[in-house]
Amino acid sequence: MSQFKVLDKSSAKPASAAILNEVEKKFGFIPNLMGVLAESPVAIKAYVALSELVSQSSFSPEEQQAILLAVSVENGCDYCVSAHSMMAAKMAGMSPENLNALRSGKALENKKLNTLVRFTKDVVNTRGLPSKESITDFTQAEFSNQQLLEVLVCVAMKTLSNYTNHIAQTPVDQAFAEFMWAKKD
Repeated sequence: MSQFKVLDKSSAKPASAAILNEVEKKFGFIPNLMGVLAESPVAIKAYVALSELVSQSSFSPEEQQAILLAVSVENGCDYCVSAHSMMAAKMAGMSPENLNALRSGKALENKKLNTLVRFTKDVVNTRGLPSKESITDFTQAEFSNQQLLEVLVCVAMKTLSNYTNHIAQTPVDQAFAEFMWAKKD
């Protein structure tokens, strides 16, 4: 049982409540992750700022979701894989084939997207020490140094949320239920 509660606008500190209000306006509801992060105005501000930066990256929406899903699958985060699966399918236009491959840890048919996912997984699994081969494959797939750094921003964002969800045992929102995912041991 978690010691964390999913806060709402009335139970969160004023600085966090203001952010929750903006999140609700943007998405039509307050995701449970945001309610958990609201315990700390610094944590929720950091997550929102990183999320906005990821959306401003040079990656397409599908590529952004592929990175975020790859990190979340590697970290075994049931909540984030479920949430980003919904976003990938319904907001970023990711094909069911790519989504299923990402969720199951299999190779994607699109070579460039697959290279992006493999590089992201290497960054996560090596704790930021990807192999020279992985970096070479990434750049040979026509990804830039800018994008390499932007992968790190995505990894930072998802590490914050994945670890929060692990510790808080954040319940998956009904909005993501269609895409429920659980780590296979």
